Amino acid sequence: MFPSLAHRPWHVFCRVSMQHRAPLSQRSPRFPQPSYGLGKVHYYSTSGNGKDGPPISAAGEVPSAEKILASAPGSSPKGLTKAETIQVKVRAVLKKREYGAKYTQNNFITAVRAMNEFCLKPSDLEQLRKIRRRSPHDDTEAFTVFLRSDVEAKALDVWGSHEALARERNLRKEVEREYQENIFRNQQLLKEYKDFWGNTKPRSGKRTTFLQGPGKVVMVAICINGLNFFFKLLAWVYTGSASMFSEAIHSLADTCNQALLALGISQSVRNPDAGHPYGFSNMRYIASLISGVGIFMMGAGLSWYHGIMGLLHPEPIESLLWAYCILAGSLVSEGATLLVAVNEIKKSAHQHGLSFYEYVMQSRDPSTNVVLLEDAAAVLGVIMAAGCMGLTSLTGNPYYDSLGSIGVGTLLGTVSAFLIYTNTEALLGRSIQAERVQKLTEFLENDPAVRAIHDVKATDMGLSKVRFKAEVDFDGRVVTRSYLEKQDIDQILTDIQQVKTPEELENFMLKHGENIIDTLGAEVDRLEKELKQRNPEVRHVDLEIL
Repeated sequence: MFPSLAHRPWHVFCRVSMQHRAPLSQRSPRFPQPSYGLGKVHYYSTSGNGKDGPPISAAGEVPSAEKILASAPGSSPKGLTKAETIQVKVRAVLKKREYGAKYTQNNFITAVRAMNEFCLKPSDLEQLRKIRRRSPHDDTEAFTVFLRSDVEAKALDVWGSHEALARERNLRKEVEREYQENIFRNQQLLKEYKDFWGNTKPRSGKRTTFLQGPGKVVMVAICINGLNFFFKLLAWVYTGSASMFSEAIHSLADTCNQALLALGISQSVRNPDAGHPYGFSNMRYIASLISGVGIFMMGAGLSWYHGIMGLLHPEPIESLLWAYCILAGSLVSEGATLLVAVNEIKKSAHQHGLSFYEYVMQSRDPSTNVVLLEDAAAVLGVIMAAGCMGLTSLTGNPYYDSLGSIGVGTLLGTVSAFLIYTNTEALLGRSIQAERVQKLTEFLENDPAVRAIHDVKATDMGLSKVRFKAEVDFDGRVVTRSYLEKQDIDQILTDIQQVKTPEELENFMLKHGENIIDTLGAEVDRLEKELKQRNPEVRHVDLEIL
């Protein structure tokens, strides 16, 4: 528009609008020539250094508005009068700030990080500026942080130089590495000390888990199946029956697998640590999965092998009287264990509002499910083995006994396949029921601060623990109003009236903008806390701001 204005710095923008749109040379001659008066041309800058004023000539003079307009093509200031004025509207735009590495010095750092990363002591932090911030943890409302720049300055004051601080960091890393290498040895020494002097530590929570619930079912099954294996093994040695051998292997497989389940239960109650922040609840599914594989390989495989070898090389069978007696005792004991598992599953299914079938199919409690299916297979296997042995006794044909062994192996293979499938599905992280997801979503959508919920993921972590994740579109007006309700409105109005320059406006917006972001974080914490309180099965909530 004006050549002299085009030489201004890039970050100064001017919008010039004239009261009459058409150029002077194009005006109709029937109208009298208007006269113009000149207003002031204002210059604005956001650099803060005051260097972006009007262009200065070589003689050091500041050109007037008439000279600026005289340089425009097709215009002449000589014909302008005071009848009309040229209005020059100028828009000030904030200069885009380039955030460098130094800006991160305004970041906050906790006391733990300050001591670990900068090798400081608690006494070194006492003299630093302390800032109270909203805590990300549910058990505390606020905690103390420090400015990173203050911590770095204190570290240099303590250690003298960056090189000395780096040497201290490397030294501490070396000490930590040596400590990690000696952890196993220290644990072994502690174990030997406890074994020698006796463990006087009070009974832990792991032991109580075997006195009730799934732990009790597993321990009862281990004792009964161990006795069954012993007596079945004696009967097989006495009779040489293939079906009795399969039953002995079946009981051995059940005993070993239930011992593995007991190990999984004891590991699943461990508290979360830094390496496993979500705990060890999946250990029950892992133990059940390994148990299913063990049943397939050990129980079904050996039963099939012994049955096939009996068909290929049949041998006469001795008196089966003792075998029938042991099978009868095994039927009673396995039935008793089966009833214990059924009662436990019925009670747990009622607590979760599910039917017996749904609870088993969804593998809510993998340890009890394994005991239930193994004992059900054991009862059916005893009946099948007794029937085939009876046919062998009546007909004198040993092939029926071998077919019974193959039938027991097929039954074990079916149970193991079901256990492998259900536990694999649980370990993959399946979603909870659609009705429960809808319930959680509706709770969030009914909150005034939430506009919409997107990308909802509710994963079953096992043992009635749910992890919920969603992207939340917050209503900025409600969040801002929540912030203003806690502020002094009169003071804010006074601050607004004192804003005269772009710099003052920027400082005002930055101050309240940071506080509004803190309010938004507090809203996220409130929603997560209320969601957990209303739904105790939801242990971990991740709400992401959309």
